[in-house]
Amino acid sequence: MMIGRRTRSSIAIAATALASALTLTACGGSSSADSGNGRLKVVASFYPMEFLAQQIGKEHVAVTDLTAAGVEPHDLELTAKQVGAVQKADAIVYLKGLQPTVDQAVAQSSSKHRIDATAASPLVDHHLDEGTDEGAGDGQAADGHKHEGPAGDPHIWLDPTRYAAIAKSVGDEFAKADPAHAEDYKKNTDELVTKLTALDQDFRAGLKDTRTKTFVTSHAAFGYLADHYGLTQVAINGVDPESEPTPARLAAVQKAAKDNGVTTIFFETLVSPKLADTVAKDLGLKTAVLDPLEGVKDPSKENYLTVMKQNLANLQAALGAPATPADAPAATPAAGTPAATPAAGTPAATPDATTPAATS
Repeated sequence: MMIGRRTRSSIAIAATALASALTLTACGGSSSADSGNGRLKVVASFYPMEFLAQQIGKEHVAVTDLTAAGVEPHDLELTAKQVGAVQKADAIVYLKGLQPTVDQAVAQSSSKHRIDATAASPLVDHHLDEGTDEGAGDGQAADGHKHEGPAGDPHIWLDPTRYAAIAKSVGDEFAKADPAHAEDYKKNTDELVTKLTALDQDFRAGLKDTRTKTFVTSHAAFGYLADHYGLTQVAINGVDPESEPTPARLAAVQKAAKDNGVTTIFFETLVSPKLADTVAKDLGLKTAVLDPLEGVKDPSKENYLTVMKQNLANLQAALGAPATPADAPAATPAAGTPAATPAAGTPAATPDATTPAATS
């Protein structure tokens, strides 16, 4: 994910959308969050926040995701209708600093139930600019421009324990917004936290005795995951996965890969794999997906839990984890996610048995 690729023109677009939405509201216009049918109207900024809202709210909520499936969150430009949805929402689940247009709409919202993920799990600096020129400091990248964005790595949802903390804050706020169903929200939150705890345990066990602890990714999205499980992330790019890394950076990545016995270069699902393919070819290595879960292409076939389990399987293969005992069940790949092998066909998926919430 590239953080803060926001220009003055995009801010102007957001302001125009906001003004248009307010006009629509005054004229009796409607938004996708209007048709709650008695349910709590929830707006989520992008997929990780939507997943929490759905799993915790279930049948009691009508969720509007501002970021369409398969779209990178940082590319989001709100329409007037979407700004109107934020205005009319009973509750808003978002990650402050990640999407400036969302932050602007939230700031103008009258909702008393604004759930900022960073309040439950503060951000940490994981040197997201490591792929830029060494001389570029104070938030300046190799292009000479100062990028705006959250003060730290925003990918907190990739650590299941941090994600569980955010889930608890969502459950608490939903209960305040809709006291009549407070017990259900608590029950659903507890169930989700149990699943996230089990996922954390799977990662701990699966990555405990690997041949190497170093993995190479197309950009620095996995700092929290690496920190939590004792791994080292080497990123080809930092802030911007679509930029060109410097020759010095490429040389550093190649050296790290050779020194640490790296076998695989990871790329992500929402960004072109061209750069990862090039680096892998130069080093004679494989490529595989390590999904940052900023979005899923088909929510009916995959979700946070299934994709994270596939991430674990791909990491185990790349890092040289001990072979799975013959009597132990093999990991089931998530739909649309290739296994940790050179370009191959897409395996079928078995989605996690979770109950999706009603969405609008």
